Amino acid sequence: MSLALRIYHRAPYVVKRLAASMQGRRLRAWRFGSRTDTLVAQALERDTWTGERWRAWQAEQVARVLDHAARQVPFYEAAWRGREPDAWRALERWPVLTKETVRGEPGAFLARDRDRRLYATRTSGTTGTPLRLLSSRRTQRAWWALHEARMRRWNGVTRHDRWGLVGGRLVTPVRRRQPPFWVWNAPLHQLYLSAYHIREETVPAYVDAMRRHGIRYLVGYPSALAAVAAMAVRRDLAAPDLAVVIANAEPLSDVQRAIIGSFFRCPVRNTYGMAEALASASECEHSTLHLWPDAGVVEVLEPDATGTGRLVLTGLLHDAMPLVRYEIGDRGRLRDDSFACPCGRGLPALAEIEGRSDDALRTRDGTLVGRLDPVFKGDLGIREAQVIQESLDRVVVRMVAEDGLAASTATAVRRRLRDRLGPVEVEVRAVERIERGANGKFRAVISRVTTQ
Repeated sequence: MSLALRIYHRAPYVVKRLAASMQGRRLRAWRFGSRTDTLVAQALERDTWTGERWRAWQAEQVARVLDHAARQVPFYEAAWRGREPDAWRALERWPVLTKETVRGEPGAFLARDRDRRLYATRTSGTTGTPLRLLSSRRTQRAWWALHEARMRRWNGVTRHDRWGLVGGRLVTPVRRRQPPFWVWNAPLHQLYLSAYHIREETVPAYVDAMRRHGIRYLVGYPSALAAVAAMAVRRDLAAPDLAVVIANAEPLSDVQRAIIGSFFRCPVRNTYGMAEALASASECEHSTLHLWPDAGVVEVLEPDATGTGRLVLTGLLHDAMPLVRYEIGDRGRLRDDSFACPCGRGLPALAEIEGRSDDALRTRDGTLVGRLDPVFKGDLGIREAQVIQESLDRVVVRMVAEDGLAASTATAVRRRLRDRLGPVEVEVRAVERIERGANGKFRAVISRVTTQ
C-alpha cells in the first residue's frame, strides 16, 4: 500500500470526503461541460435512426478516423508507408491490433496533432495486462454524454441524481469492521461503496447508507450487487427506493439478475464496455443489449457456426490515441441486421457476449471479494496475472513478468492481496504463460473454495 493511501485510510471520514470530492471535481470538469446536454440530446435523437442510416454515418466516421490515423499517428503511418496509394482507406485491410502491441509502444499511438493536455486512464483489462490510455477533453465529454444518454436517461435518471457505485477501490482498510465502508463524492453526487467489505454483518450498514444518502440508482459489479441483495433478503431488510440497478464490469448472469431484482425491486439493466472506450452497449427495457455505433465499430472475426467470434473494435471518438481494429479479448455475437427491437430504437445489438467471468473469493470471515485486477495496476512490470484461491488461508498468484519477477513486485502483490483478503498465505509464482480457455482468455480469478 502506498504512503498516500495509508495516510488516507487513517484520516477521519470528513477528510476522506474532502479528498473524494476534490477528485470528483476534477473528473466532472473532464467529463461534462456546457455542451453536454446538447450532446445528450443529439445521441437520443440518433437512437431513432434506421440501420441503413447508421451504416452510412459510420462509413463516413470510419473514413475520417482512418485518414487521421494514417497521416498523424506514427505507428500507423509507418505501417502504411510504401504501400499502394490510399490502401488504408478500407477498414478490412488494416491488421488486427493487439493490446501487447499498444502496451509495448504507447507513444507511437499518440497523434502528432493531439491536444497537449490529456486525461490518463490505466486498465488491466480482461487478461490483467496493464495499459495506459490517453484521451482529450473532447473525447471524454463525448464518451460521457453517451453514458448520460443511454445508461441514465434510458432509465429515467440523470447525472444530477444521487447514485451509488459499488467498486474495487479501497476506500477504507479491508480489516475495518465498523462503517463507513464508503465515501461520499459531492461533485459527482456519488456514494462510492467498497466491494471488499460486503458480508452478512455489514450489509445492513450498506443498505442504510444507500437510504440515508438518498441514492436514486445503483451501479456496480454483478457479483457484489448480488451478494448485497442475497444477504439483505436473508436479513429481511427494507430496500432503498431505487429507479434502476445497472450492472457493469462483469457479465450479469440470469441468477444474479433475479437475486438483485428480488431485493431492490426495480429494473436491473446489463451493460458492456471497456476502459479503452472503443465500444459500449446498454440494455433497454426489452432486455436488448444495444451497441453504441457512435462510439465505435464492432467486428466479429472468425465466427463459429453460431456466429460467435473474436471481437475487434475501432473507436470513433478518439483523436489523441486512435486504436483501429483493436482486439479486446472477448468473443461475441451480433444480432442480425433484420432484428427490430420492440423499444423502437434503431441501434444495432449484441446477441451474446463472452466477457470476463471471474470467480468471487471468500475470506475467512465470510466477505466476498470479486474483482482483484486493481492489485496488478501500476508500474509493476506485470504482463498477466491469475489469482487462485486454494483454501480460505492460501492464495496462489501466477504472474508473467516483463523482465523476470522482481522481489519488490512479489512483495507489492502480496501486500495488496492481504489488504483485500486479510492475513492469508500468498504464494507468488513466476510463469512463462497462463493457459487460456476455449474463448482465448484465461480466468483471472479462480476459487477452489466457492464460486459466485
